[in-house]
Amino acid sequence: MDYTNLSRREFITKVVILMSSSFYSGKVFAMTDKDWKEKLRPEEYDVLRKEGTERPNSSILNNEKREGDYLCVGCDSKLFTSEMKFDSGTGWPSFFDYIPDSLEFKTDFKMIIPRNEYHCAECGGHHGHVFKDGPKPTGLRYCNNGIVLKFIPKV
Repeated sequence: MDYTNLSRREFITKVVILMSSSFYSGKVFAMTDKDWKEKLRPEEYDVLRKEGTERPNSSILNNEKREGDYLCVGCDSKLFTSEMKFDSGTGWPSFFDYIPDSLEFKTDFKMIIPRNEYHCAECGGHHGHVFKDGPKPTGLRYCNNGIVLKFIPKV
């Protein structure tokens, strides 16, 4: 399509429509909404299935220092390791990298300014957003809702 003859408003509308349709490719996870509500606590359901956000500094995982793995509470997929975690001071568990192929991404316009949102690649559950203010080596901060992570300590 030729965008050169569109008004500014028409162009912005087209861009927003195109970008908001760039949802994660998520595998079909055979659970109904009713199944999810039965499996998850209400606050987990709100974040994982409705893309909500937990209150900052409310997760016990903020202070978790042990070695281990961080799994999706919805499907037990391994998303992060303790070696990837760092203290961002933001009030949410933060990681500078993730397990390859464990996350999928989409653009989120809920705050008007586009943000890079990520979901579990296995069940499609919402986990958080990626920001470009993390430490080396990636320079990224995967800001995760702790309520939708399950920590498994290394034995």
